Amino acid sequence: MFKSNKTANKKVKRQTRAVTAGPVKDTSGVRLVFVAVVFAGLWAALWGRAWYVQLIDGPRLAAMASRQHHATELVTGQRGDILDRNGLVLARSADFKSVFVRPVEIENRKEAAKMLANALGRSYAQMLSKVSRRSSFVWVSREVDDKAAARIREASLAGVYLTTEYSRLYPYKQLAGRLIGFVGTDDKGLEGLERAFDKHLTGQSTRQVVQRDAAGRRLYMDGAGFASGLKGKDLRLTVDANIQFFAEDALASAVRKYEGTWGGCMVVDAQSGDILAWAEYPPFNPNAYKGYSAGMWRNRLAMDALEPGSTVKPFLIAAALDDGLAKTDSLFFCENGRWKLHDVTIRDTKKHQWLTLDKVLRYSSNIGMAKLGLEMGAARYHDYLTRLGFGERPELPLPGVASGLMRQPGQWREVDLATASFGQGFAVTGAQLARAFMVLANGGVSKPLRLVIDDNAPEAPAGERIFSEESTRKVLEMMRETVEGDGTGRAADILGLEIGGKTGTAQKASKGKSGYGDEYVASFVGLVPAMNPKHIVLVTVDNPRKNHYGSVVAAPVFKSVVTRTWAYLGMLPEGQEEYAGLASGDTPSVSGRIADLPAHDEQTRSVAQNDVELGVVPNVVGRSLRSAMEIFARKGLIPEVKGMGSRVQRQKPEAGSPWPENITSSEYVLWLTEQS
Repeated sequence: MFKSNKTANKKVKRQTRAVTAGPVKDTSGVRLVFVAVVFAGLWAALWGRAWYVQLIDGPRLAAMASRQHHATELVTGQRGDILDRNGLVLARSADFKSVFVRPVEIENRKEAAKMLANALGRSYAQMLSKVSRRSSFVWVSREVDDKAAARIREASLAGVYLTTEYSRLYPYKQLAGRLIGFVGTDDKGLEGLERAFDKHLTGQSTRQVVQRDAAGRRLYMDGAGFASGLKGKDLRLTVDANIQFFAEDALASAVRKYEGTWGGCMVVDAQSGDILAWAEYPPFNPNAYKGYSAGMWRNRLAMDALEPGSTVKPFLIAAALDDGLAKTDSLFFCENGRWKLHDVTIRDTKKHQWLTLDKVLRYSSNIGMAKLGLEMGAARYHDYLTRLGFGERPELPLPGVASGLMRQPGQWREVDLATASFGQGFAVTGAQLARAFMVLANGGVSKPLRLVIDDNAPEAPAGERIFSEESTRKVLEMMRETVEGDGTGRAADILGLEIGGKTGTAQKASKGKSGYGDEYVASFVGLVPAMNPKHIVLVTVDNPRKNHYGSVVAAPVFKSVVTRTWAYLGMLPEGQEEYAGLASGDTPSVSGRIADLPAHDEQTRSVAQNDVELGVVPNVVGRSLRSAMEIFARKGLIPEVKGMGSRVQRQKPEAGSPWPENITSSEYVLWLTEQS
């Protein structure tokens, strides 16, 4: 009974709940509407934001973007090239990378310092110090290598920048090193022609807006960049690189052989005054100027005055002939080689009694010249020396050109006049002596030396006549007999050529003491051909220890330089070509070209030997610009460079192709890239 009541109650409850709940409602439509409203709101918000950014805040954001990718910079054009007379590049600028930071823009200084230390091989503390400075600009490192630049570029850290600067490249290293000079890190000429013509060579500077990518690199519309039109002017020299090499090679052999401290050699075109060679030894490589002492930078041919010795004797003889004081057959008693004048004893190398004037020059008698000088008088002789250019600065575009040392004639005692007659007691530079011999080479008329070719320069005025044509001709004949006869210049004689010249052996004044010591200057000045000179060659060796006579030390250098120069110019008589490779008058060897200069390093040397010497164009793709330039320099040319960067991306002609018969630099092109 109770069980049936419970069952009935459960049924009643289920029925009651069913009646109370009623039918179930469908809410899916409400949810769809809600989602649609939300998306519509978001879409409206995005469009509203876009509208605000584009129309309201657009100008401000555009200005910010412009500031990030555009900047006003002081852009300086590439420095002009220095060329020899034939267009061979002696100095050219190549771009390189430098690193700087803007500390205020660096987000993580420790991270930046660590990256820079690893990339540049510097200490972490040093880099942290640089990035922590309170400055808007700090140099980190100048002239970084390609690998370091690539690592810094890849890091792409805020506030760390790479910038392009220019490095001066001297592809022939020591060739005319002191004459050309060098530039500093800031591309400013510091010595030599680089300094003298700094304004001429320096590229123009202008402020321009440059565009950069996200990594901070400049973007250009062309491969060369807009700074290409700002390049400085080129400088073309009268120097012939091959003749310069001949002079340096022969001079080096003589200085080393006789253990001299310094040597200088000039080759001058006797008709135009063009300086074809300006050589000095020991050598100086302007690519590595920081490795030399300041004294090694000195251009001694222009700046240092030495006593000329017997090389000035032809001028006194020409003056005496002009003034009627003597004739070629006038006799002078030479005192058996020893003559005491007041408290000074004048000596000759050999004992002579009576010598005619022409033999006084041929045998270089100091006693005969002293007596001739005393007859002329100090005032007259000094006047001739001054008109020849001694005591005055030569008009050469070089810094620090010296005027020499020469006292006024009123200060000359009789002994001073006697010693000055054979080139002692006054001092001249190599450039002054070469200019003086230009007078004898041009019939007695002065003519200036020229070092730079300037087509726009005004024509030089007519020179002053110093000696008559007749007196000049007689002196040239005497100088010819000095070389071709039994005179002191026999070592300069060249078979088949008429050579005239004069040796010099000047005793140097003692340092810190009165009088002269045991050091000498050996010299020789020669003209070829003797009676109608085309070239003047001057050779000076300072303080040779093994032998100090100009006839032994300097005259063979003249012979080597003239032989090789005339062979190179196609002027050497038949039968002499086989000796055109003589470096010091000793061993014949067919060599001595500009391309024989040594390579810069072992890697470059191996490429040059394997490719250049085999007669094919070497492969320089992937090499640094400097390395590529040095390889091509061994062939005697500098390729044209296109594009920006420091590595060669492409070359023309292709590697392995034969060298063209007529090699010109314009046929060779290197395209650069910034990628490593």
